[in-house]
Amino acid sequence: MVFLFYFLSAIMVISALLVVSTRSPINSVIYLIVCFITMAGHYILLNAQFLAVVQIIVYTGAIMVLFLFVIMLLNLNKITVPTKTSLTRIAALITGGLFFLVLIAATRLTFEIHPRYAFDSKIGLVSEVGKTLFGEFLLPFELSSVIFISSMVGAVMFGKKDK
Repeated sequence: MVFLFYFLSAIMVISALLVVSTRSPINSVIYLIVCFITMAGHYILLNAQFLAVVQIIVYTGAIMVLFLFVIMLLNLNKITVPTKTSLTRIAALITGGLFFLVLIAATRLTFEIHPRYAFDSKIGLVSEVGKTLFGEFLLPFELSSVIFISSMVGAVMFGKKDK
C-alpha cells in the first residue's frame, strides 16, 4: 500500500512538472490528464471512491475534453511562446523560489486537526456521501442546483443568435 502511494505520488509530481515545462499545449493537457488520474488513485487509497469517480468523470473527462477542444479550436498546437528577457526569467525564478520557501515553512508548522466525526471505514463510500448530502446539506445542495440551472439558461441565452 505504501509502495503504491509513493508510486502514484512520483507519477503525479513528474506529470505536474511536465505540465508546466512542456512547450506544446496538447502535451501539457495530456500530462494534466495523467496527473488527474493519479489523483483519483490517491482518493481510492484514502477509501474515497466517490471522490475518485467524480475526479475521473468531471475533471479528467469533461474539463480536459473542453481544454483540448479549445486548444484545437484556437489552433494553439504551434509553438508560439515569445522569448522572455533575462530579467523576466530572473524575476520568475526569485518568485518561484520564495513561493517554494513559503510552502516549506507552512508545512513545517504543526497544527492539530479535529475531525468532525469519528473515523469510519465507510465514510468515503457513495452511500455515506449521499446520506450526508441529502440529509444535513440538502438546502445548500438544492440551492447550488438552482444556480447551475440558471447559469445554463444564461449560457443558452447568450449563445442564441438574434434574428
